[in-house]
Amino acid sequence: MQYQVLARKYRPKRFSEVVGQPSVVTTLKNAIRFDKIAHAYLFSGSRGVGKTTLARLFAKALNCSERTDDGEPCNLCTSCLEITSGQSLDVIEIDGASNRGIDDIRQINETVGYAPSQGKYKIYIIDEVHMLTKEAFNALLKTLEEPPARAKFFFATTEPHKVLPTIISRCQRFDLGRILPSQIAAKLEEISRDQNRPIEQEAIQQIATFADGSLRDAESLLDQIFCFAEGPVTAAQVRTSLGLVPQDHFFALDHAFAECRTAFAFELVDLLFQSGKDLSHFLEQLIDHYRLLTLYKVKGDVPPHYIESARLYTATQCLYILEYLLTLEAQLSKSASPRTHLEAALLHLIRSKNRVPVEVLVRRLSELESALAGAPSAAISPKVVDVETPAVSTPLLQKPLQETPEPHSEISLKPTPFNPYKDPEHTIPPAAEIASPAPQKKELPPEEPSDPRSELFLKPIPNTTPSLSKHPSHYDTLIRFTAVELEGSVKKG
Repeated sequence: MQYQVLARKYRPKRFSEVVGQPSVVTTLKNAIRFDKIAHAYLFSGSRGVGKTTLARLFAKALNCSERTDDGEPCNLCTSCLEITSGQSLDVIEIDGASNRGIDDIRQINETVGYAPSQGKYKIYIIDEVHMLTKEAFNALLKTLEEPPARAKFFFATTEPHKVLPTIISRCQRFDLGRILPSQIAAKLEEISRDQNRPIEQEAIQQIATFADGSLRDAESLLDQIFCFAEGPVTAAQVRTSLGLVPQDHFFALDHAFAECRTAFAFELVDLLFQSGKDLSHFLEQLIDHYRLLTLYKVKGDVPPHYIESARLYTATQCLYILEYLLTLEAQLSKSASPRTHLEAALLHLIRSKNRVPVEVLVRRLSELESALAGAPSAAISPKVVDVETPAVSTPLLQKPLQETPEPHSEISLKPTPFNPYKDPEHTIPPAAEIASPAPQKKELPPEEPSDPRSELFLKPIPNTTPSLSKHPSHYDTLIRFTAVELEGSVKKG
């Protein structure tokens, strides 16, 4: 007997066997039970979620001569057997990608009025209907608007936005969602038991996650792994068969993060290249790894073997790394040197251990401003930033700096002429003064000067800004905060 792949062998033959589409199944079965059959249906959704399967089951149930009371086909009558084998004259399946021209649709319009040979309805199933040309769609409009009483049209597409709105408005539309990994895993367990092939639960979960919501893809992967592995199927065999990176590498990255070992970034990327792993698949696994860690920090729900790694991170660090990796995913495919790009990304990831959150930085700056405004300068000492302490962000410059003005000492010397090219504190005297002996200092007369402009040089000038030059520790603290914002870490010493 010729071998049949698992995806075809375990294709649903009844509505009750359809996985993950309960609302669509209920609607179709009620339409049959209450005899409210529309003339056109559109099934849309991603690959492998059951679009064509539901169209075939619906056609089978409509033409079944021994249909059950709840709308299930019997799968025993002549019509059901012919539809299952693809040999029915009343159910015609058309590939929209191969028969997409106006001539193909004209042929349908010419034969749509013929009576069914055996069943109750003549049904046309057009798969990938979005591939039809605009002229073909227009040729189909009139037939869809006023079809013969015994003609039904079932359309399936992965891209409903490419179907003309005039076509969609003449159909009952069903949007099929992706199948949950738990539902896919349950179906794979059922197939494994029927095939008498033991398989680890972790291996099933890996296949269900890798399938990305497509049951057909999951069944095809399981079929491939059954050919690869001999005896019981393990999670390691699944990772090897699918080209996935072993999970131990991600746990090793967690410990390198905790110890700030930046050299591990180069070691890991070199190992990936030596083993021929796909970098895009590695990045997808890395994102899923940090998603689970973030989930643990937020909800406390994570597989048991992730608990130890989750304790090495804070919630803020997990969120930051996850956002960074999602941004990196779009950049890696466009990079001229993917290896170097990935090495730089892992270096940044490991160095983010010492990254100070912005809210902590703002809080420390606000505390420093408050201290400078309210306390004497000599009593202020710099504080060390605690990167693990969460803080609520406070607005910067919440209060204006206020400091008691410090009057300058009165100037008793004659004002020095202004020289814009030299430092005022080191002004070179004129040549005449250099040649002649320096005059003796004279005391200013006690009476008020006659020139009112001289008051600008004689009266004390108030100082309204904090004098950080007298306290280098304050200035150093501000520089450290600036370094945190620019470099992402505080350098001590």
